[in-house]
Amino acid sequence: MEDQAEKLREMMRRNSSYEKPVKGKEKKTRIITVTSGKGGVGKTNVAVNMALAYARMGKKVTVMDADLGLANVNVMLNMIPKFNLYHVIRKQKTMKEIMVDTEYGISIVAGASGFSKIANLDDSERQYFISELETLSQADIIIIDTSAGISSNVLDFVAAADDTVIITTPEPTAITDAYGIIKVIASEINSLNMGLKLVVNRVKNAAEARKVADRMINITGQFLNLNVDYLGFIFEDSSVAQAVQRQKPFMVMDPRCRASQCVQHIVGRMDKTEIRDNGGFGKIVKRLIRGGAGV
Repeated sequence: MEDQAEKLREMMRRNSSYEKPVKGKEKKTRIITVTSGKGGVGKTNVAVNMALAYARMGKKVTVMDADLGLANVNVMLNMIPKFNLYHVIRKQKTMKEIMVDTEYGISIVAGASGFSKIANLDDSERQYFISELETLSQADIIIIDTSAGISSNVLDFVAAADDTVIITTPEPTAITDAYGIIKVIASEINSLNMGLKLVVNRVKNAAEARKVADRMINITGQFLNLNVDYLGFIFEDSSVAQAVQRQKPFMVMDPRCRASQCVQHIVGRMDKTEIRDNGGFGKIVKRLIRGGAGV
């Protein structure tokens, strides 16, 4: 058992970032986890359209659906992948075999609907799953769409991220739940070294978004002693609902709609920020070695 743990630690060190020379510079994959305190705030929609915005900047992007209970990234894209994360977790397929290229210039890794918890894996399944995560790091950008709410799976992928984007809406319950997940992240993940960022979705105007953001930033700073960056907002837009009905990203349906412009602005701001050295997928390894303890 100790030998296996040491192998996993070594894998963690190797997998912390995939780097290769790019015109004299080192390249590091940026891992962005998109999460929310409650469902129904548009988290998956934002994650998919952020991926498209990055792809339009010439980035190689992979979206990983890490909702192991009710995966729906593929549903939004009107795709039915033959294999998903369940097959990787059970060592039936490799990550490369389940990864699907889309017509929109991004790749997706479909989630394992109905599978409850990564931490329930046995040792061999766990080691295989961790090793397979490494293959994702050949992308420039990995966007991880987690399940809504608080679970050990969500915390695992938050811990792996360079940036965690928290989606909320102006609704009081959404704001309360967003604060709740930030509080759990702050308390459960020790030595927090990530960019926590806030996006306010479905707003009527910029002033409404700023009011929500200021409230969240002030509360987290006062009670959690934690900095949360306001990344931007997305307008309430009828084009979004129409795109969801047609199972196409709204940036494809109407690239010039207000929601599309907002996402492009958000990704543009994100791209200008420095990539933090947060340990990458190695953080998941470390958490799994410790059985989900804080890292």
